[in-house]
Amino acid sequence: MSRIGKKPVELPSGVSASVSGQTVEVKGPKGTRSFTATDDVTITVEDNAVVVTPRGKSKRARQQWGMSRTQVANLVTGVTDGFKKELEIQGVGYRAQMQGNVLKLSLGLSHDVNFEVPAGITVTAPKPTEIIIEGIDQQEVGQVAANIREWRKPEPYKGKGIRYKDEYIFRKEGKKK
Repeated sequence: MSRIGKKPVELPSGVSASVSGQTVEVKGPKGTRSFTATDDVTITVEDNAVVVTPRGKSKRARQQWGMSRTQVANLVTGVTDGFKKELEIQGVGYRAQMQGNVLKLSLGLSHDVNFEVPAGITVTAPKPTEIIIEGIDQQEVGQVAANIREWRKPEPYKGKGIRYKDEYIFRKEGKKK
Protein backbone atom coordinates (compact mmCIF):
# COMPACT_ATOMS: atom_id res chain seq x y z
CA MET A 1 0.00 0.00 0.00
CA SER A 2 1.57 3.28 -1.10
CA ARG A 3 1.44 5.89 1.65
CA ILE A 4 2.09 8.66 -0.87
CA GLY A 5 -0.22 7.29 -3.58
CA LYS A 6 -3.34 7.00 -1.46
CA LYS A 7 -3.38 10.72 -0.57
CA PRO A 8 -5.39 12.79 -3.07
CA VAL A 9 -3.73 15.88 -4.59
CA GLU A 10 -5.75 18.91 -3.47
CA LEU A 11 -6.33 21.62 -6.09
CA PRO A 12 -6.00 25.13 -4.59
CA SER A 13 -8.29 27.94 -5.73
CA GLY A 14 -7.45 29.20 -9.20
CA VAL A 15 -6.15 25.80 -10.32
CA SER A 16 -8.13 23.43 -12.55
CA ALA A 17 -7.29 19.90 -13.67
CA SER A 18 -8.69 17.89 -16.57
CA VAL A 19 -8.10 14.24 -17.41
CA SER A 20 -8.29 12.82 -20.94
CA GLY A 21 -7.28 9.18 -21.10
CA GLN A 22 -4.00 8.87 -19.20
CA THR A 23 -3.04 12.56 -19.56
CA VAL A 24 -3.60 15.06 -16.75
CA GLU A 25 -3.54 18.75 -17.65
CA VAL A 26 -3.28 21.29 -14.83
CA LYS A 27 -3.93 25.00 -15.42
CA GLY A 28 -2.99 27.65 -12.90
CA PRO A 29 -1.90 31.27 -12.52
CA LYS A 30 1.67 30.57 -13.70
CA GLY A 31 0.79 28.45 -16.75
CA THR A 32 -0.28 25.03 -17.95
CA ARG A 33 1.51 21.70 -17.42
CA SER A 34 0.58 18.15 -18.36
CA PHE A 35 1.69 14.63 -17.45
CA THR A 36 0.93 11.33 -19.18
CA ALA A 37 0.72 8.39 -16.78
CA THR A 38 1.33 4.74 -17.65
CA ASP A 39 -1.51 2.26 -18.12
CA ASP A 40 -0.83 0.82 -14.64
CA VAL A 41 -2.73 3.62 -12.85
CA THR A 42 -6.11 5.32 -13.14
CA ILE A 43 -6.37 9.09 -12.66
CA THR A 44 -9.65 10.83 -11.82
CA VAL A 45 -10.71 14.29 -10.62
CA GLU A 46 -13.12 14.13 -7.65
CA ASP A 47 -14.30 17.05 -5.41
CA ASN A 48 -11.53 19.50 -6.35
CA ALA A 49 -8.80 16.86 -5.91
CA VAL A 50 -6.90 14.54 -8.25
CA VAL A 51 -6.99 10.88 -7.17
CA VAL A 52 -4.53 8.27 -8.45
CA THR A 53 -5.34 4.56 -8.01
CA PRO A 54 -3.44 1.46 -9.20
CA ARG A 55 -4.91 -1.00 -11.71
CA GLY A 56 -4.30 -4.39 -10.20
CA LYS A 57 -1.84 -5.53 -7.54
CA SER A 58 1.27 -6.05 -9.64
CA LYS A 59 4.60 -4.66 -8.44
CA ARG A 60 4.82 -2.27 -11.40
CA ALA A 61 1.32 -0.89 -10.72
CA ARG A 62 2.26 -0.21 -7.08
CA GLN A 63 5.51 1.49 -8.17
CA GLN A 64 3.74 3.72 -10.68
CA TRP A 65 1.03 4.62 -8.15
CA GLY A 66 3.21 6.70 -5.83
CA MET A 67 5.34 8.09 -8.67
CA SER A 68 2.29 9.25 -10.67
CA ARG A 69 0.75 10.90 -7.62
CA THR A 70 4.02 12.78 -6.96
CA GLN A 71 4.21 13.91 -10.60
CA VAL A 72 0.66 15.30 -10.41
CA ALA A 73 1.48 17.05 -7.10
CA ASN A 74 4.55 18.61 -8.78
CA LEU A 75 2.33 19.88 -11.63
CA VAL A 76 0.05 21.59 -9.10
CA THR A 77 3.00 23.10 -7.18
CA GLY A 78 4.57 24.30 -10.44
CA VAL A 79 1.50 26.17 -11.71
CA THR A 80 0.78 27.76 -8.29
CA ASP A 81 4.16 28.60 -6.69
CA GLY A 82 6.75 27.46 -9.22
CA PHE A 83 10.13 25.95 -8.46
CA LYS A 84 13.34 27.74 -7.54
CA LYS A 85 17.02 26.79 -7.32
CA GLU A 86 19.67 29.11 -5.90
CA LEU A 87 23.34 28.91 -6.83
CA GLU A 88 26.22 30.82 -5.28
CA ILE A 89 29.61 31.48 -6.79
CA GLN A 90 32.80 31.45 -4.71
CA GLY A 91 36.23 32.40 -5.96
CA VAL A 92 38.30 35.51 -6.60
CA GLY A 93 37.07 37.19 -9.79
CA TYR A 94 34.24 34.68 -10.32
CA ARG A 95 30.97 36.45 -11.13
CA ALA A 96 27.73 36.22 -13.08
CA GLN A 97 25.48 38.77 -14.76
CA MET A 98 22.41 38.65 -16.98
CA GLN A 99 22.46 40.32 -20.41
CA GLY A 100 19.05 39.88 -21.99
CA ASN A 101 18.46 36.13 -22.31
CA VAL A 102 22.13 35.22 -21.79
CA LEU A 103 23.88 34.54 -18.47
CA LYS A 104 27.50 35.73 -18.66
CA LEU A 105 29.80 33.82 -16.31
CA SER A 106 33.38 34.84 -15.49
CA LEU A 107 34.88 31.69 -13.99
CA GLY A 108 38.63 32.06 -14.34
CA LEU A 109 38.67 30.53 -17.81
CA SER A 110 40.45 32.19 -20.74
CA HIS A 111 37.03 33.33 -21.99
CA ASP A 112 33.65 34.29 -20.50
CA VAL A 113 30.99 31.60 -20.62
CA ASN A 114 27.74 32.66 -22.30
CA PHE A 115 24.90 30.42 -21.05
CA GLU A 116 21.74 30.65 -23.18
CA VAL A 117 18.67 30.47 -20.91
CA PRO A 118 15.98 28.09 -22.28
CA ALA A 119 12.38 29.25 -22.79
CA GLY A 120 10.11 28.85 -19.76
CA ILE A 121 12.96 29.40 -17.29
CA THR A 122 13.76 32.70 -15.56
CA VAL A 123 17.34 33.30 -14.45
CA THR A 124 18.30 36.32 -12.36
CA ALA A 125 21.60 37.44 -10.86
CA PRO A 126 20.71 39.81 -7.98
CA LYS A 127 24.36 39.89 -6.85
CA PRO A 128 27.47 39.08 -8.91
CA THR A 129 27.95 35.93 -6.79
CA GLU A 130 24.33 34.72 -6.77
CA ILE A 131 22.17 33.05 -9.45
CA ILE A 132 18.45 32.32 -9.01
CA ILE A 133 16.70 29.92 -11.43
CA GLU A 134 12.89 29.82 -11.45
CA GLY A 135 10.25 28.04 -13.52
CA ILE A 136 7.12 25.87 -13.43
CA ASP A 137 8.83 22.61 -14.46
CA GLN A 138 10.82 21.08 -11.59
CA GLN A 139 12.92 18.84 -13.83
CA GLU A 140 13.84 21.69 -16.19
CA VAL A 141 14.77 24.06 -13.34
CA GLY A 142 17.03 21.40 -11.81
CA GLN A 143 18.61 20.59 -15.17
CA VAL A 144 19.41 24.25 -15.92
CA ALA A 145 20.95 24.62 -12.44
CA ALA A 146 23.04 21.47 -13.01
CA ASN A 147 24.18 22.72 -16.43
CA ILE A 148 25.31 26.05 -14.97
CA ARG A 149 27.06 24.31 -12.06
CA GLU A 150 28.83 21.99 -14.51
CA TRP A 151 30.97 24.88 -15.80
CA ARG A 152 32.92 25.10 -12.54
CA LYS A 153 32.08 22.53 -9.88
CA PRO A 154 33.26 23.37 -6.35
CA GLU A 155 36.70 21.97 -5.61
CA PRO A 156 37.56 20.44 -2.21
CA TYR A 157 40.70 22.43 -1.32
CA LYS A 158 39.62 26.08 -1.46
CA GLY A 159 35.90 25.58 -2.15
CA LYS A 160 36.01 27.67 -5.34
CA GLY A 161 33.32 27.15 -7.93
CA ILE A 162 29.54 27.21 -8.43
CA ARG A 163 27.54 25.46 -5.71
CA TYR A 164 23.91 25.12 -4.65
CA LYS A 165 22.93 27.50 -1.84
CA ASP A 166 22.49 24.71 0.75
CA GLU A 167 25.30 22.46 -0.52
CA TYR A 168 28.07 21.37 1.84
CA ILE A 169 31.52 20.89 0.30
CA PHE A 170 33.76 18.41 2.11
CA ARG A 171 37.04 20.27 2.50
CA LYS A 172 40.41 18.53 2.25
CA GLU A 173 43.64 19.53 3.90
CA GLY A 174 46.38 20.76 1.54
CA LYS A 175 50.02 19.64 1.33
CA LYS A 176 52.03 19.61 4.50
CA LYS A 177 55.46 21.25 4.52
